Amino acid sequence: MKNFINRSLFFVAVAALVSTAGQGADKDKKAKNEKGDVKVPAALNFKMKGLDGKPVDLSKYKGKVVLMVNVASQCGLTPQYEALEGLHERFAGDGLAVLGFPANEFGAQEPGSDEEIAEFCKSNYEVKFDMFSKVVVKGDGQCPLYKFLTSKETDPKFAGDITWNFEKFLVNREGEVVARFAPKVKPDSDEFVKAIEAELAK
Repeated sequence: MKNFINRSLFFVAVAALVSTAGQGADKDKKAKNEKGDVKVPAALNFKMKGLDGKPVDLSKYKGKVVLMVNVASQCGLTPQYEALEGLHERFAGDGLAVLGFPANEFGAQEPGSDEEIAEFCKSNYEVKFDMFSKVVVKGDGQCPLYKFLTSKETDPKFAGDITWNFEKFLVNREGEVVARFAPKVKPDSDEFVKAIEAELAK
């Protein structure tokens, strides 16, 4: 009888320890969530402003293949909007997110306000992919996202100044920058589409 009681007390003690450990883990997890320590890929750990003026946390694209492009409305490459929208329509359902970031650093070819840019994109190219408020992608006032994308410290493989409008960065589902394409590389070219399909397939 004594042995039975001792065994019972032992199992009760073990159950209590397991329960306490589980509660501790839950508390740690909850505390991490409250502190914002949930793992967000570095390339998506930025808060931006949408073209409509609303705040956008890029962490919402976690788990997607993301294409980041600095765009302009008065550039010889502006017709690339059509191909970018084509990629959005073709691959959004498979997990591709196309993000457009208007910038005025090259030839002052994006002089308009956010409202004017939105109207231009809608009326000329029926753009439905996500567009953001105008940012600085090179030089003084460079926004944090583009500092990350172009810095040797944070993106050593694809670092270097943005060279012109419509430079493209491809980010995989893990949030890693896996490719960079020059402005003149068309979004509907074979090499570009194959790179996107390869990442979507992973």
